[in-house]
Order: sequence, then structure tokens, then C-alpha cells
Amino acid sequence: MSSSGRIVAVNVASARPLAAGGRSVMSAIDKRALAGAVEVRRLGLVGDEQADPSVHGGLAKAVYAYPHEHYGFWRTVRAQARVAGWDAALPPGALGENLTIEGLVEADAWIGDRLRLPGCVLVVSEPRFPCFKFTAHMGFAQAGKLMVQSGWCGFYLAVLEPGRVAAGDAFEVEPGPREVSVVELFRSRMAGRRA
Repeated sequence: MSSSGRIVAVNVASARPLAAGGRSVMSAIDKRALAGAVEVRRLGLVGDEQADPSVHGGLAKAVYAYPHEHYGFWRTVRAQARVAGWDAALPPGALGENLTIEGLVEADAWIGDRLRLPGCVLVVSEPRFPCFKFTAHMGFAQAGKLMVQSGWCGFYLAVLEPGRVAAGDAFEVEPGPREVSVVELFRSRMAGRRA
């Protein structure tokens, strides 16, 4: 049984300094949406960088997807933390994702599932784990902890068939082996860890 969804936005960034924990570190978490089709290669989207390849990028983590369904939650908690107004927009890419998606959330995504798009094929490879850069980018101390508690982490995708992707593209989810879900893997790896 397959499901479907669509690409809300395709987002990229260059690495630049980010103030985090009283120091400046390089990060490409501040993604911005692009118009038109973007080339997808084995190591990610053309025009996107990873500042720390020891934890981001590579073949298994070439593209990061985040469900648009969770954006309302993040707008609310940012307003509660007083880092943004109640009516402040949260633009696509705000969670550091390359693909803002709709129609597939972590609870329904399994390691090995394929996202078949018109111009490429991507494979769910692992959950994203929050770090101090995510917390600094979101602007409040509890951001990483909230990602851990909610399980709304998004997921990385490997590039099975390179090509192109654009906002508005529909995708079909072709089930993989369905042995471990994104949420199960996320919770098992985060057990006992501090965000």
C-alpha cells in the first residue's frame, strides 16, 4: 500500500556563522526556498552546503525532509518563548530542511521507503537528531528538547536516482521493508540523551 504527498518548498543555504552557546560556529541551517527546479545529486541539492559533514550530508543524509504539518506547533512554541510574535510567519526551510513536505509525517515513514518524484527517487534513511545549532537557530533553549519529546524530527533521504525536484512536485511513497519506522529509530537513539 502506498501513500502520496507533495513538495511544499525546496530549500538551500550556504554555510555562514551562527551564534550558538556564546560562540560563533559555521552552519547552513538557515535554509531559503528556491523557485523552479533544483538539481538533486547523490550528495544533495545543488547550491546547498553542510558546515559539519561529520553529522550532516554524505550519501545516507544527502537531503533532509521536514513535514509542513508540524509548522503550526513550532510557530506556537516560538511565540510562547517570545522569540517571535503570535502572527509571525515561519518560512519553509526554518527547521533546516531541504524539502518542506506535506502528506508524510515521521509516524508514517519507514527506513527504506522510497519517495518517487517526477524527476528523482529518494529513500528514507534515518531520522534527524537535534543539536545545539538547531536550538540556537530556533532562538530558545527548549527547542531541541521539544523535538525529542514530540518525535517531530523529520528525516534524511538518500538519493537513489538523481535528477530534479521543485516545489509543487507530487511524490508517491513506495513501501520499503517496513522493519523500523523513523519514530522508532529516533526514540531508541535518543533514549537517555540530552538534547
